[in-house]
Amino acid sequence: MNGLRLGLVLALTAGMLTHCGRKPPPPLPVAPVKAGPEIALQTRPVPLDASDPTRTTLEGFVFAGGLEITSAETSRLHGLSDLAIAADGGLVAVTDDGDLFQARLVLDAGGRLVGLTDGKLEGLKGPDGQALQGKDRGDAEGLAMLANGDRLVSFERDHRVWLYPAAGGPPRPAPKPATVFPYNEGMEALAAYPAAGPDAYLVGGEEGETWLCRVSAACQALAPQQGPDFTWGLTAMTAFNGPAIVTFHRGFDPIRGWRGILRFVADPLTPAAKQIQIASLHLDGTTTRDNYEGVALGTSPSGATRIYLISDDGGLPNQRTLLLAFDWTPPPAPPPLPKKTPKRPVRKR
Repeated sequence: MNGLRLGLVLALTAGMLTHCGRKPPPPLPVAPVKAGPEIALQTRPVPLDASDPTRTTLEGFVFAGGLEITSAETSRLHGLSDLAIAADGGLVAVTDDGDLFQARLVLDAGGRLVGLTDGKLEGLKGPDGQALQGKDRGDAEGLAMLANGDRLVSFERDHRVWLYPAAGGPPRPAPKPATVFPYNEGMEALAAYPAAGPDAYLVGGEEGETWLCRVSAACQALAPQQGPDFTWGLTAMTAFNGPAIVTFHRGFDPIRGWRGILRFVADPLTPAAKQIQIASLHLDGTTTRDNYEGVALGTSPSGATRIYLISDDGGLPNQRTLLLAFDWTPPPAPPPLPKKTPKRPVRKR
């Protein structure tokens, strides 16, 4: 009900009550109209393990807090598909409906994730400067932040990669793999890859296909990053410590529900047979699970590698928008093997 219509209703009500000889009640407060994209966020803590809320470790990773995220001020805070975390704690994510979500992480004195503030939700713009309309145009799946501040966003259905300049302005097309993707199984994973150059990025298809691309050059195919079997899909990637990357695969079946595997891979540019898996984390069983589609890395206050996972609830009542944090410290390198002293030849007398 707009302000003019509400005013007329209140005036007519007051007139009728006055005519009957009774004093009219005070007018109802009118909710203020939002002047910008800011939204209030509600968060609820979630445990690592629903069967044991005190559990804090899993396969060498330390659980650093988890949140269920909602907002009473919008019906569009759903379908978060990928995220990036800035050094100052700023969070940026993209959604299946073509929105850009921003917030700020709240950590407690021990560095654990305990909340989100400063929520913002606004539509991603197209080359015409207008917000994207409809899921076919707005189904954003991957997000990558280049060193110069430019943002790359990959879309499926209408498969494309767009570059959003750091200085603002409309997006422009960026190179994408020269392949044909299924309608709803496109470029799920996207990651800046500075080890190959300041404008380099990795693209991953849901079936595990992987490409190295550059803003200034075409994409080239790499060895695939595949899950345990064909029921698992690649949903996220991010760079880690030089040539290494982190991948995330999700699986689903009606019996076990959603499952996930996080992997640290030493070098995605090497052939598949020579790739080394540094560490892995499995979200299964009684751990807090959902349709995780985004992964981002940071540094915890203690200096450990901080991993953030975000889930896509699909706008469904039986799923949730979750943000989980884990800390991981790489094991120390093994000591170098002692040098063998060459044996001196024995001289015969």
